[in-house]
Amino acid sequence: MDEKFVVNIGRQLGSGGREVGERLASRLGIDFYDKELIQLASEDSGLCREFFEKADEKASKGIMGGLFGMRFQFVSESAIPITNCLSNDALFKVQSDVIRRLAAEKSCVFVGRCADYILRDHPRCVNVFISASREERIARLRRLHSISEERAEEMMEKADKKRSEYYNYYSNKTWGMASTYHLCVDSSALGIEKTIDFVEEFVKLKIQ
Repeated sequence: MDEKFVVNIGRQLGSGGREVGERLASRLGIDFYDKELIQLASEDSGLCREFFEKADEKASKGIMGGLFGMRFQFVSESAIPITNCLSNDALFKVQSDVIRRLAAEKSCVFVGRCADYILRDHPRCVNVFISASREERIARLRRLHSISEERAEEMMEKADKKRSEYYNYYSNKTWGMASTYHLCVDSSALGIEKTIDFVEEFVKLKIQ
């Protein structure tokens, strides 16, 4: 696999999708990007990291703006509130440019952030969606965060709603629908380790 390629992973909260992506990248010897994209977008644009964190995987709320293609100066607390001049759409554009630049430079794994749609014209990409049973997702979130079942369910519902609205808003496809991806895997059926094995084998077959 000498030519550059990308793996884009969509995931349900609690499915282990991030872990699958990170460990897959390690196995393949390529870079992994999830929250790291926020820092890179901040550095590229000159905007504070907090702006991207607040807009992370959130659809535009109709804020007027559209300063696409610019390098922005730091906006202090005394300046005009950022929401008056920047929309989530503008921040999405900045982050999209970062994703395209990274994909052009090297092989990598991206988690979320519409990377599969942004890189839809990439000649060597694999788009994967990781889901899991409701019971396994709840159990995983409870283990990771030491929270109640009710709190885990609340987190799942909120995250699924946010991610689907974001993806559906910025792409012409449907988040989580099988036809949107090359491969959909239920990690609760195989377990995380074997899910990684399965996705790794699929990636190698897809891009060979």
